[in-house]
Amino acid sequence: MRDSRHARLILGGLLTAALIILTVDHRTGDSSPLRPLRTAAAYVFGTAEQFGGGLVRPVGGFVRALLDAPGAQDRINALKAENAELRAGLVASKLDATRSKELKQLLGLSGSGGYKVVPANVVARRGLPGFEDAVQIDAGTSDGIRTEMTVLSGEGLVGRVVNAAPHSSTVVLLSDPASAVGARLEGGKEIGVVHGVGENGRLVQFRLLDSTAPLTSGARIVSFGSQNGSPYVPGVPIGVIERVESTPGELTRIAYARPYADLSALDVVGVVVEAPKRDPRDAVLPAKALPATEGSR
Repeated sequence: MRDSRHARLILGGLLTAALIILTVDHRTGDSSPLRPLRTAAAYVFGTAEQFGGGLVRPVGGFVRALLDAPGAQDRINALKAENAELRAGLVASKLDATRSKELKQLLGLSGSGGYKVVPANVVARRGLPGFEDAVQIDAGTSDGIRTEMTVLSGEGLVGRVVNAAPHSSTVVLLSDPASAVGARLEGGKEIGVVHGVGENGRLVQFRLLDSTAPLTSGARIVSFGSQNGSPYVPGVPIGVIERVESTPGELTRIAYARPYADLSALDVVGVVVEAPKRDPRDAVLPAKALPATEGSR
């Protein structure tokens, strides 16, 4: 009982002292003797408030990030889709530009030789019974294509058609080991036969029938032509001799030529549906490059 009364007296005294201090501080204003104490209290509690705010702000930002995450992911997905579309457009644009260039080159070669061609795209590489190196193109009998027709690119001879369906055809390439093409040396009447040797079409074999005829590296060969232009029309560039084998005592001479057409990377080709009225001879061969010493003058 005595302790309770004593506690009430102390509490009352403290309250009275607090009221007196507040009254004095309020009435004296900036000149109050309690100003330093008030400033210190404001600093302590203000610092505590800033510290608490620093802790709360990252948490609030994290919560807002979680709330915005679905929308952000949608924006990311939209940007990814847009980038993929742009990349696809660039690839298609480059592909179209490349094909346009190849088609222009093909039409230039066919125009020089007087060949009437049906352009086509190579859509697959495939093998056939009896053949190792063949491709499928996206043109067929509905486009006027038949078997045993010459196939060329804008650079040179590619092969011949061996199978034709309404909307596709199969072409055996010049590089196939079972392929054989009558060929002639540029500027002369020496003839021979070109055989495929595989090697991804990097080289073909040229067997010159006259073993006494001159044959050197750098000589160029063109198709000799078949009867009625089937399966091969005349004058189509075949390749350039890279090396000549020594065949003493043989009735023929053997050389290896690099084909003009890149048989490992075919895209746009042309099927000759009508042979030229006259043999173009060497007119379709590309212009010879000048030697470095002459070209620099």
